[in-house]
Amino acid sequence: MKRLKSSYQSLKKQFSTLLFFTIIVFSCKSETEVYVCTPCNLSCDELIFTKLGTCPHCGMDLIKKSELFLNENQTVIDVEIQTGSGSFFIEGGVGNEEKPIEVHYHRPDSFTQDSEILLLIPGAGRNGNTYRDSWIEESEKKSILILSPMYSEKHYSFDAYHLGGLIKNSNLYDCIERVEGTNKIKLNEEKLKFDSNSNTSEWLFNDFDRIFDIAVETLNSNQTTYNLFGHSAGGHILHRFALFQEYTKANNILASNASFYTLPNFDNPYPFGLKNTPIDEVSLKNAFKKRLVVFLGEEDNENETGGSFLQSKSADEQGHHRLERGKFFFKQAKEMAKRLNTEFNWELKTVPGVGHDYKNMGLAASNYLY
Repeated sequence: MKRLKSSYQSLKKQFSTLLFFTIIVFSCKSETEVYVCTPCNLSCDELIFTKLGTCPHCGMDLIKKSELFLNENQTVIDVEIQTGSGSFFIEGGVGNEEKPIEVHYHRPDSFTQDSEILLLIPGAGRNGNTYRDSWIEESEKKSILILSPMYSEKHYSFDAYHLGGLIKNSNLYDCIERVEGTNKIKLNEEKLKFDSNSNTSEWLFNDFDRIFDIAVETLNSNQTTYNLFGHSAGGHILHRFALFQEYTKANNILASNASFYTLPNFDNPYPFGLKNTPIDEVSLKNAFKKRLVVFLGEEDNENETGGSFLQSKSADEQGHHRLERGKFFFKQAKEMAKRLNTEFNWELKTVPGVGHDYKNMGLAASNYLY
């Protein structure tokens, strides 16, 4: 009887030990971290990896899947801005909370609390990483903190990105046709339909001050303002930012080489004018007080084949190439400011020898700003 009881106690002890280790194993298994590709709008966005490294498909860094999507009440994920280059994620703005934005940065070795801060707004490629990379030398030379937000095309359409979120639910892609062998895209304006979005809190422009504030808080910076440079689609965004964002901490706003413009008049409907938007004459006067620089490459003319160039009735009224359209936009703005008898702080700047090239336009922007 004692032997049987002893055997039972031994088996019970072995079972308890086995159960303990089983729980440990399964607990560890359930907590094993998996990794995904940094969002790049390619098929590899859907792949899952078990080890940290780089994506074998696109070469982007792998990140923890748990860091990709934010919890409802989170506003920032692990924001660290260390010396050198890196990135961090923030949640999207109002209405886009589950659409994360990756902010690529470069913090120079010489960074201090008084260093200037610059936001770079990428073109249609949404390539915040390479925009950041193209400014590293200038960042180190002039002690500028570089921040470049990358908005995945998967989450941010033409409506949400180029047009700032002022429209939604458009049928744009049913209304355009690419001219084969060229960089031209034809738009059928009569066919185009969309819903206007007058909720200013949902517009993309709000993200820029928010990114600046996060950097200031993270680094305990003394800066109260920042500069902006955007090229191509970034130029689309920034001239609209100057028109529509009522309040901003931005100082100089360099909008470079946009394909077409929202003209500062109340005759043309959006996106070619201000008709049927929340902007009135008082708002427009406020816009003219901002420090917008229409920053144009002199070679971004009829011979330029880079980027995409929109053609439509309203767009073609602005000119037949980007240089012409940028000058037309500035001329219209200057005339409207005169008619409104208001202060006009906008500037037109042309860069000789440069076409639709974000790197060389960026170098010119650095020389202009710093």
